[in-house]
Amino acid sequence: MNAIGIDVSKGKSTVAVIRPFGEIVKKPFDVAHTSKDLNDLANFILSLEGESRVVLEHTGKYSAPIAESLCNAGIFVSVVNAKLIYNYGNDTIRRDKTDKVDSLKIASYCLDKWVKLSPYTPENELRKILKIYNRQLSEYTKIKTMLKNNLISLLDQTFPSANELFSSPARQSDGHEKWIDFVAYFWHCECITSLSEKAFTEKYKRWCCKKGYHFSVQKAEDIYAASAGHFITLPKNDYTKSLIISTISQLNKLCETVSIIKSEMEKLASELPEYETVIAMHGVGKSLAPQLIAEIGDIRNFPKRSSLARFAGIEPPENQSGSYNQHSRRISKQGSPHLRRALFQVMCCVLKLKHNSEPTFQFLDRKRAEGKPYKVYMIAGANKFLRIYYARVKECTDILRQND
Repeated sequence: MNAIGIDVSKGKSTVAVIRPFGEIVKKPFDVAHTSKDLNDLANFILSLEGESRVVLEHTGKYSAPIAESLCNAGIFVSVVNAKLIYNYGNDTIRRDKTDKVDSLKIASYCLDKWVKLSPYTPENELRKILKIYNRQLSEYTKIKTMLKNNLISLLDQTFPSANELFSSPARQSDGHEKWIDFVAYFWHCECITSLSEKAFTEKYKRWCCKKGYHFSVQKAEDIYAASAGHFITLPKNDYTKSLIISTISQLNKLCETVSIIKSEMEKLASELPEYETVIAMHGVGKSLAPQLIAEIGDIRNFPKRSSLARFAGIEPPENQSGSYNQHSRRISKQGSPHLRRALFQVMCCVLKLKHNSEPTFQFLDRKRAEGKPYKVYMIAGANKFLRIYYARVKECTDILRQND
């Protein structure tokens, strides 16, 4: 039995090899994440006498090269949650933290959990790219929200509440939002109030035709009324205009990028077998389906329904001792925050659509009627949704496997 522990870091890893009773086969040594060094490491492990198993922490893109390289060489590899390694073997007062110490700790974990180790399975290329796209979408969305708030803050000094004039969603073709394009042209209250209502209506109509937005006389009248009576702190001049236009330019470019990413995610997700099943589910559309598929991945990685809820971190852990049994428990949050965010958006859509025949909405509505707090019934609904998701997607993949 050769237990190999690998402490992964950026660009290199530290490897330790031990056997039962604390026998150190090879002192910890560093391996660069290059083809040559990884091939040499694989050959070294294969040359060891007896069965060898490799354990390394899950560190995302850093652990992927070494895990896939060793797995392709026919070596048993297990990628373990870093929290399990962190909590293992903390039986000393002096807690040293070096790469060599960590690699020996991981090797000891490998030896202790030898029978229970789960083999690493390389992720499907399509699913891997889809997941990276989703993570990039999350980062760009954060920046987009920040730029929006910055623009609203500027408009509060030139055109207060301009962001509330339109409620239409982002345009699918380029991701632009009507209120942002509107304030790029009418960036100051005086751009409107300096005109008569009739003149503004004609100007607004020409703008709608040019930009491809829907025109309404009633909306023009509402905008004209909303632009009057404000106390403005920034004057209408070229400096103020330049400040607002540059902010809008950055925001629109980001909106276009987000739109392109969503479009690419939809194309990637549509090539996966469960796409049609997921997009047909209540509360899931073309935007949320790729996000769910990206974060959940292959459903065959989850042995049962509760595993999926635990992966999302929305299943409350049990707390029982003797005659005590806690019934009201908080969720663990020891899971994917990206999946939890997507589930929350799905629950919001379910509540908005209000389809009485759908089981998820029926469950949510029943919990609301029972007087449950908002967070409680939203989390309970997400659990219900994941159970339905697991059953439908598992059935879909099983049918496809049988046909193959």
